[in-house]
Amino acid sequence: MSIAPIPSAPADLELIAQLKSQLQYAELRIRVLEERLRLMRIEKYGAASERLSDAQLELFELKPVVSEMVVEVEREHAPVHRSTKRSGKHPGRQELPSNLPRVERVLPCAPDQRVCKRCGKETVVIGYEESSQLDVEPAKYFALVTKREKRACRRCEELGVVSAPLPPRIIEKCLASDRIVIDTVVSKYCNHTPLHRQSMILERDIGLEISRATLDGWVLKVGELLIPMVAAMRRELINGSYIQADETPVDVQMHEGRGKNHQAYVWQYGRPGGCVVFDFRLGRGRDGPKRFLGQFKGILQTDGYAAYDQIGGTSMVHAACWAHARRQFFEAVQLNPRDPVATPIVAQMNELFAVDTEARRKALSFAARHVRRQEIAKPLLDEIRSKIGASTVRCIALQCT
Repeated sequence: MSIAPIPSAPADLELIAQLKSQLQYAELRIRVLEERLRLMRIEKYGAASERLSDAQLELFELKPVVSEMVVEVEREHAPVHRSTKRSGKHPGRQELPSNLPRVERVLPCAPDQRVCKRCGKETVVIGYEESSQLDVEPAKYFALVTKREKRACRRCEELGVVSAPLPPRIIEKCLASDRIVIDTVVSKYCNHTPLHRQSMILERDIGLEISRATLDGWVLKVGELLIPMVAAMRRELINGSYIQADETPVDVQMHEGRGKNHQAYVWQYGRPGGCVVFDFRLGRGRDGPKRFLGQFKGILQTDGYAAYDQIGGTSMVHAACWAHARRQFFEAVQLNPRDPVATPIVAQMNELFAVDTEARRKALSFAARHVRRQEIAKPLLDEIRSKIGASTVRCIALQCT
């Protein structure tokens, strides 16, 4: 039995090296796809929130990278498992708000309770047992009849007749009053009652048929009247120093008759504690934020979507979102809770969030919160940056070898 000679020609060695490289690439690709599949299963069947579990936090007991504050914050936001046993005392009967109007209902005693059982004389009222319940008076529709005075001079008939002027209305010559129009808009956007359902309610309660197209017209007219207010809110945002922006997909029915909705986007611009403006666009291109922001010179905070690049004024600062930056590292922790790079970085990012959580708990002012961030958050940021930079260098080195 003869043994095949080991190839030694340069061409054979080069072929073997290529095959080994292809095999390593295939194994790496399979591993990546398996990890992606596992991550998809975690996203579908796992917990909806991005939190570190107690088991993950215990990984840092040997290495002091997680403070007690982070552990406490994570445990406070952990899902609560309700027990069948009641713990503590009942909080007591809830009180109704004091600003509610009070309507009294006096219940008299029964006739046999008004007579003393011993002497037979009539008893007297010495007080009341009081209890309060939340009650409601259903909406009452009625026809508002407006009568305008008509006046004329009996001596000077040639001057004709004058009538009292009509007050301005949201929709002139509309069947519904301004209060009905406003109630329709509030019900749609605040109470989330669709217009077709409101139309059905009117027909059910009072037998009045008002089509959804008519209600649509009311809403559009109110929207037109609010355009100047929206423009003023936009100017207030643009003249400020900080804006948060995001976009949300919405399905829109088009007139093309394709039977398929078009995916449009509602762009949201606002700042905490200030006004919020929604800008509707049929697409997700850069034209929307570029036109809205104009020459904005402050800080714009968004996710990593590329449409927010190269917009605004020359001095605008584009700030990223820590929640989005944390997500990739958190997904790595989900795949491998003992990941030596991602797990410490996620923990330190949690410490960043804990700084503002503590500030909100203590109701600190913006100035005091800024001082606290400089003292605690800035060193954390420097350390996170150095760790991410070091891990990036190691990844590049491994790819080059």
